[in-house]
Amino acid sequence: MGFKQFLKRRTLKARDDKRTKAAELTLRESLYPICLVTILFFLWGFSYGLLDTLNKHFQNTLGINKSRSSGLQAAYFGAYPLASLGHANWILRHFGYRATFIWGLCLYGIGALVAWPCILAKSFPGFCMAIFIIGNGLGSLETAANPYITVCGPPRYAEIRINISQAFNGIGTVVAPVLGSYVFFAFDDETALRNVQWVYLAIAIFVFILAFVFFLSVIPEITDADMAFQATETHANADDKPFWKQYRLFHAAFAQFCYTGAQIAIASYFINYIRDTQPDASDSLASQLLAGAQGGFAAGRFFGVLLMKWVRPRWVFLWFLTMCIVFVAPSITQRGWTGMSMLYVTLFFESICFPTIVALGMRGLGRHTKRGSGWIVAGVMGGACVPPLTGVAADAHNNTALAMVVPLCFFVAALTYALCVNFVPAYRNPADAFSTTEVGISGHRAGVDEESGGEAAVIGDEKVVQAAEIEK
Repeated sequence: MGFKQFLKRRTLKARDDKRTKAAELTLRESLYPICLVTILFFLWGFSYGLLDTLNKHFQNTLGINKSRSSGLQAAYFGAYPLASLGHANWILRHFGYRATFIWGLCLYGIGALVAWPCILAKSFPGFCMAIFIIGNGLGSLETAANPYITVCGPPRYAEIRINISQAFNGIGTVVAPVLGSYVFFAFDDETALRNVQWVYLAIAIFVFILAFVFFLSVIPEITDADMAFQATETHANADDKPFWKQYRLFHAAFAQFCYTGAQIAIASYFINYIRDTQPDASDSLASQLLAGAQGGFAAGRFFGVLLMKWVRPRWVFLWFLTMCIVFVAPSITQRGWTGMSMLYVTLFFESICFPTIVALGMRGLGRHTKRGSGWIVAGVMGGACVPPLTGVAADAHNNTALAMVVPLCFFVAALTYALCVNFVPAYRNPADAFSTTEVGISGHRAGVDEESGGEAAVIGDEKVVQAAEIEK
């Protein structure tokens, strides 16, 4: 295959008006692209877990209070709507998923490089700017990766698929606090700051290499026509309505805002909670306990996936979110190991909520899928709003435990969507229609665009690409 053909096969622009075989990917055909994209989930899990550890680290090294340290979360998650509703969503709709993946990884790498001089200068505002660039990169990745995993393969397994991928996000959130306990808190402040620099340099090198891997890879581009086909085949047909009348989508985005804000607030102040309720605990021990809690979070995703094999995902979602409310409430008044245990259980039940909101919120959007995914991902902005409120409450009362009432209120608000998707027919029926469809199970139908990559674009096999070219 010549160099021109090599570049043609790796074009970053995909047509959205023709249906391809990607609409009916089987489990085997979707395995390679899912594995590749799942690496991205680990990346932003690691970055998010690192942020929670740096929150307390900068309180120590730069002498800032709890509410100001939440500027890290505000910069990180505040960038998400700029990406998911702005530049990343535009690239996704006009070019495709692979272009958005590469764009997000490049922004992530640039932000990691910008962090280096900011850490050298001990500039907290400068580091927040670097985190803002990283947030734009990760927001771009989430804008594409969450819907891609949801639609890449048989629709009936969408919730299971995205929860498995998000489980690797959970593993990333475990690794980061463990790293922080040994790299940040186990040294003097000057050495710890130098270690932070090397961590971000390593991140930059890795993500630039990964961006090149995505450029070389041939993965299926799932088009608007593909998603419209799925909506028609499952009789969900929600995409018959104009985008601004997709009220289920906007309710899901609201739930995502409330849930994500509560989740980030709890994780961001977990170390502060341990220090306030157990004064004898060191920052290093508290960071290790956070890693244990995030381990429970990751385990909860695998447990949730098993449950979804036999129980409808919407019921699992309702149960898990309700348990978040039940267990975070006692952490407000309890102290010591009891209060910490309540937060451990809360993180376990938080596990499947984010990805399940994504999957359920996108049900039946059809041709609106790419645009709609941006709104659900924009809900992550809750992570920029709720932690500062929690920090203000903690500073005002000098009591982190009492401040847990803030995430509790947002969990209750998110519960409204879980109740609707289970008990309101207009919400429940599209979700159930996708759970029983045979699309991607019974083989490919006629009417696909064979010129858009055909079988080669489905399985990402370079030899098949060459064979297809020879046949033409």
